[in-house]
Formats: sequence, structure tokens, C-alpha cells
Amino acid sequence: MNSFDPGKIVVRGAHFIGGEYVDEGPQRIDVARPSDGVVYASVPVADGALIDRAVDNAWTAWRSSGWPRIAPRERARILRRFADLVAADVETLAPLEAIGSTRPIRDAAAWDVPYTAEGIRFYAEFADKLGGEVMSTDHDHLGMTIAEPYGVIGAIAPWNFPLVMASWKIAPALAAGNAVVLKPSEMTPFSVLRLAELALAAGVPKGIFNVVQGDGRTGDALVRHPRIGKVTFTGSTRTGAAIMAACAETGTKPVTLELGGKSPQVVFADAPRLDAVARRIAGAISGNAGQVCNAGSRLLVERSIADELSERIEQVFAELKPGATWARGTTLSPIISEPQASRIESIVQRTVAGGATLRYGGHRADGGKSGPFYWPTILSNVTQQSEAVREEVFGPVLTLQTFDAEDEALELAQHPEYGLAAGVHTADLGRALRFVRSIEAGTVWVNRYGRTSDFMIPTGGYKRSGIGKDLGRQAYEANLRFKSVLIDLRS
Repeated sequence: MNSFDPGKIVVRGAHFIGGEYVDEGPQRIDVARPSDGVVYASVPVADGALIDRAVDNAWTAWRSSGWPRIAPRERARILRRFADLVAADVETLAPLEAIGSTRPIRDAAAWDVPYTAEGIRFYAEFADKLGGEVMSTDHDHLGMTIAEPYGVIGAIAPWNFPLVMASWKIAPALAAGNAVVLKPSEMTPFSVLRLAELALAAGVPKGIFNVVQGDGRTGDALVRHPRIGKVTFTGSTRTGAAIMAACAETGTKPVTLELGGKSPQVVFADAPRLDAVARRIAGAISGNAGQVCNAGSRLLVERSIADELSERIEQVFAELKPGATWARGTTLSPIISEPQASRIESIVQRTVAGGATLRYGGHRADGGKSGPFYWPTILSNVTQQSEAVREEVFGPVLTLQTFDAEDEALELAQHPEYGLAAGVHTADLGRALRFVRSIEAGTVWVNRYGRTSDFMIPTGGYKRSGIGKDLGRQAYEANLRFKSVLIDLRS
């Protein structure tokens, strides 16, 4: 898709409740474009009263619309129509996604929108293919489980991939027969409103898919609402812990949490095609300017190839072109906000002050004149105690550590707090499998880094990187509760 004029994009700053736009709230939040910091819209903040209204509306729609009782095949047909409308709406959705997020228009059009549509289509097929089952019991009894939706799912999506992350929440929830109240990030509130419009146009009943705008206070009110049956969230570990505590305090609601990460990429000297490995590693930390929960931010390299690999990664970084998200030629995204850019700078500076070597980058692109663009950075001579190794930076900062033996590499790969993803690059299959079995991470990639469109493979973290799974069969089943039934046939 070509470049576009951000001044010509029209947005609707409102909630979407019961199939209608609702422009109410006690205050408004300004929304700025990450690329240049220009405030281009505002959204109302949903307070407790408006959350009550949205959730109660969703609950009523869930009870009265027939959505949870509709023939599963018909629900699948509606969701497939929804997916088709999303795919056909790329000329509207992609600019909406790009203008206010960190997603360049080329990526939003070629990947985000099609991926969102395909994810909805994938979960539509679960609607009539997974449910309860008949159990083995005594001959005179019939035992079974019945799969039932929770009712209303409370979903909170992050700002880094607004459409894609929203689809991870809404698609399995709707396919399982639930209603959804979704809160997008206050920094990226608009593209999901278009999703809600398209769902309604596809035949999803009014009130089944709702969007409420607001900040952390809105999210807290949503997860605490007594009629929310289950919560799903993607975001920071700190916020995820707060959500889990709030759910425990207000009804022990189940949660799915995809949280932070400090994912290692382990490269052995026998890794095939070092140029390809360098591009893979560079892309895993510079993609979306490192603002990805599973960014490969810790590079662990066998000592004999460390310098050569680092030089090749630096060459890839040098090819990147920072620019506005509405410019087709942009290949390095902006940082989401000036405060986040300053945080990245501070972590790098403190890590260097603590003894690390700034091997590459470590500065704003164009000296900061063009906006919050941070150049991809490599820090070497770091230790496990270095701040950039310990903490999730959420920016294009790669730490480089070397090893001489396999057991040393494994020890460096483990992180005391996070365990979201990991990458292993080697020609030795036995070694690769040993690492797959030993690394504490929810996903391990071998000789690649990053997801494909294989939606059947679930994603989720170990330790403080989360609980539960997005994607895969597991995400669909997480939106169902299972009732056990035992019938005595002798009566």
C-alpha cells in the first residue's frame, strides 16, 4: 500500500456499545501520532458507570441474542463473513492502524490486516469442531462433559500490534459463544472500532462485541466487574500481576496473561548461513523498533564467531530507514511515545555506566529531530546483572554475551524472571533438542525467530511472562468452561 496523508484520516473518538457509538465519559484523553507527536484526536474515558453499562449491555445481548445457542456452524459462517470483511477493508483499516501506532503502512497493509482476518477465520472453524465429549464410565452410566461459554469476556489489548492483539482476544471468545468487552490501549484506540463495525456488518448481534475507551482505571473497572466471566490481557508484567490480583479479589475469575520477556537467541559456531542468521537476529530486535514482547533482545554467541556475527548484524541495522508510519519507505518504526524513548535511552546509559561497551547505536535517529526514533543498539561486555540484560527494555536494544561451551550457553539463556520465547541457531539437531527441552520458555524457535501464520501453534510464557495461552486450540478452550454430567441409566 502506498504512502498516505495523515491529515485526511478521519477517526471516531468514542466507545462502541450495543452496536452504537457512545461519546460519553467524565473526561477525555488526547491521542498523539507516535511518528511526530501531533495530537490528532481524543477519546472519552469510560468510568465505572459506563463500564457497568457496557458490561450489562453485553450480558443482556449474550442472554437475549441467541449468540451462545446459535447452531455452531452458523456462528462459524458469521465469523467467516467477519474475516472476509476485514480482509477486504485493508484500504481503511491499514491507515487507521498506521497513523496512530508504530506499524508502518507497508507492514499494516501486507501483514497486520491479512493476519487479523486469517486469525478470525481460523477460530471460526473451531465453533463446530470442538466441544464436550462422552467419558468412559460404568456400563450403567453415561458420563459426559458439556462445553459452555463464560458469558462476557473482558479483554485488554496492547498498543504495539493493536489489530492483531485484539483479534487474538476477540476471535476465540466469539467463536466459543461469548460476548466481549474490549479495552484497547488509550494510545491506539481507533482501528479496533472499525473491527467492531465490521463484526456488526457481518451479522454478529448488537452488544456481542463492544469497545470501551480509557486508561488503566478503565481496565481496572472492567476486570473487577462481577459479570465479567474471564479476563484476557497482553501487556506488561506489572499490570498483569495487578489484573490477576483484581480478578482474585472479585470472584476468582480465570485469566489469560501474555506478559513481558527477555528472550535469548543462542547462536553456535555451526549455525548454517551466518548472513541469514544475522538478518534473522537483526529483524527480531529491530522489527517494530523492538516494541514486541518476544523480541530477541539477548544475543548469546559462541565466542569464535561473535565479532563476525555482530558486524553482520550492524550492517543490517545500517540499512534501516526511520520514518513516519504513513510513509511507504519506512523500515524502522518510531518509539510509541517520547517518555518511552527517554526510558530506553536511560537504560542504555545506565548499562554503559555500569561497565558495558556501546558497540553500535545508542542514540536517537537524526539526533532526535525527526521524533522518537531510536537507532538499533548493541551492548557488549554485559553481565547477567546488567540492567539491559535484566529488564525488558521494549526497544531496539540488543545485548551481546559470549560463551565457549554448551552448558555455559544454557546457563546464560535462562532468565530469573522471564520465560516468553527463545531462539536456538545450530546445525546440530541433538543440541537443538537439548535446548528445546532445557530452556524455560513458552516458545522455542530453532533456526528461525518469530511466528508464522500457523495459528494452531499456541503462544504464552513461563514464569513472570504470563499464564495461559493465546492462539492454538488452547486459546479457544480457554474461553469455555466445562460442565461434567453423569446419568444413571438404571433409573
